[in-house]
Amino acid sequence: MEWTEQLLAVIVVLGLLCGSLWFLKRKGWARTSFRRPARAGQPRLEVIDRLALTPQHSLHLVRVADRTLLVGLSPQGCSLLESGPSVALPAAPMES
Repeated sequence: MEWTEQLLAVIVVLGLLCGSLWFLKRKGWARTSFRRPARAGQPRLEVIDRLALTPQHSLHLVRVADRTLLVGLSPQGCSLLESGPSVALPAAPMES
């Protein structure tokens, strides 16, 4: 009998916590996401280029907010190879 009362108390407390969080989110007083909003018209994450070295190894040039990252991917995981400030890339010339 004692364990059922404890289980019921835990369920009630969790229900109150979930209900409170739902209420606070609905009123706009709480956030559950820690992401910064993207600037209007500009994505926060952009894949600039990808180079396949082998079927299982590749290099990715990625722009994240105001940083440009060179990331190497392999079966063992990914590695940050280079990082720097983001710069505007020149437009590729159009072939006619």
